[in-house]
Amino acid sequence: MTQLFGTDGIRGMANTFPMTSEIAMATGKAVAHLLLTRPNLAGESSFPIGLKPLESNRKVRRPRVVVGKDTRLSGYMIENAIASGICSMGADVMLIGPLPTPGVAFVTKSMRADAGIMISASHNPYQDNGIKIFSADGIKLSADFELEIERLVQSGECENHLPTGDLIGKAYRIDDAIGRYLVFLKSQFSNDLDLLGTRVVLDTANGAPYKVAPLVFEELGAEVIRLGNQPNGLNINHNCGALHPEIAAGATVEFRADIGISLDGDGDRCILSDENGEIVDGDQIIGLCAIQMAKEGRLSSNRIVTTPMSNIGLEVALKKHGIQMSRAQVGDRHVFEMMKTEGSNLGGEQSGHLIFADHSTTGDGVVAALKVLEIMRKTGKPLSELKRDIQLFPQVCQNVRVSSKPPIEEFQEITESISDAESKLADRGRVFVRYSGTESLLRVLVEGENSKEIKKLSDQIVKSISKNIG
Repeated sequence: MTQLFGTDGIRGMANTFPMTSEIAMATGKAVAHLLLTRPNLAGESSFPIGLKPLESNRKVRRPRVVVGKDTRLSGYMIENAIASGICSMGADVMLIGPLPTPGVAFVTKSMRADAGIMISASHNPYQDNGIKIFSADGIKLSADFELEIERLVQSGECENHLPTGDLIGKAYRIDDAIGRYLVFLKSQFSNDLDLLGTRVVLDTANGAPYKVAPLVFEELGAEVIRLGNQPNGLNINHNCGALHPEIAAGATVEFRADIGISLDGDGDRCILSDENGEIVDGDQIIGLCAIQMAKEGRLSSNRIVTTPMSNIGLEVALKKHGIQMSRAQVGDRHVFEMMKTEGSNLGGEQSGHLIFADHSTTGDGVVAALKVLEIMRKTGKPLSELKRDIQLFPQVCQNVRVSSKPPIEEFQEITESISDAESKLADRGRVFVRYSGTESLLRVLVEGENSKEIKKLSDQIVKSISKNIG
């Protein structure tokens, strides 16, 4: 069986496998079929397990699926294909248009829908697209459900359960989705605070947050300098947003702003820059938030959850404040699952995926920025001062493009280069090598006290990978 789902849904170049209209339609069918036949995707099934809806006089509500997207050109194509697949199985579609991924999760839960689907390739270039699926609770589907969707898509089994007549579903647009999400986001900022007198540089990556994000900060009183807010279907993430935080950082200095906020194309990542134009990554954001939450007695289990990509410096800084740190697999779904297991209400990734579980079920870039601004207002301290508690170790991250993803253990030269680096770093650093779950890349991370040493060790590993796999 060909694997459709990676670490964050289905993703690939639009109009090529697996991101074709045919796969999108089949995925829509599979999701609707599961809602019609399984009780545990959305809590309670609309129809008895194992039965398809044949009778038009059933006094039950059709399953409803929220479908949102970012600003990619291919979003129109994928949106229509998914909606067609869902309707063809007898479920209804609620189309909400461009909205950040966490906004789709929120609307799904708030409108009591049975599932939510986000059409986005997140931080990838416009040529790519993707499909992320949420349960009725706004939580990304488990691996078991993803495997079941893959099975249904590839078997074509749903074609045996197509309804006819008035049992076919319908699609309709929800015009106030942005307004609903805007109210939710503003409620995440302390009621006794505002942002009057605060100047914010906001880069929305020409993506899904381009409408709603500026309104949030403006309605809380901030002056907002907008960047990356002219999407044309082709410029999402291009030289802007969380992949290029230096753009907002430069503007922060130029406009003498208090903070720079860089979101990615689907709004679930946030990278900041302080008033001096210095970049503040996900590790530093989660660190300063954890320290403040612990001081206020709001950090559950006195523990946060990160991934192997997070800097050792974060762990060292948190220990000084009596805060423990666990590492989950890469991917905010895995972070959220470990947070639930360990009773933590704060988790995230170095890349800027930050989950405040008391407020959201997935990474939300705007919520993360609001929480930092809230701390700045409460303490009266600038971001440059708040981040000083988290001194990060030098780190080199390199991506090697690969044509396939064979097990790394099969290549002696690669494993030896990794072992050699680990031996030289000993307990003064670490090495982490993994395939990307969303792109044809092998990611190499080397961390240690000496910048020149870790760059040399990283280059040696990259050279061995390029020789054997690249």
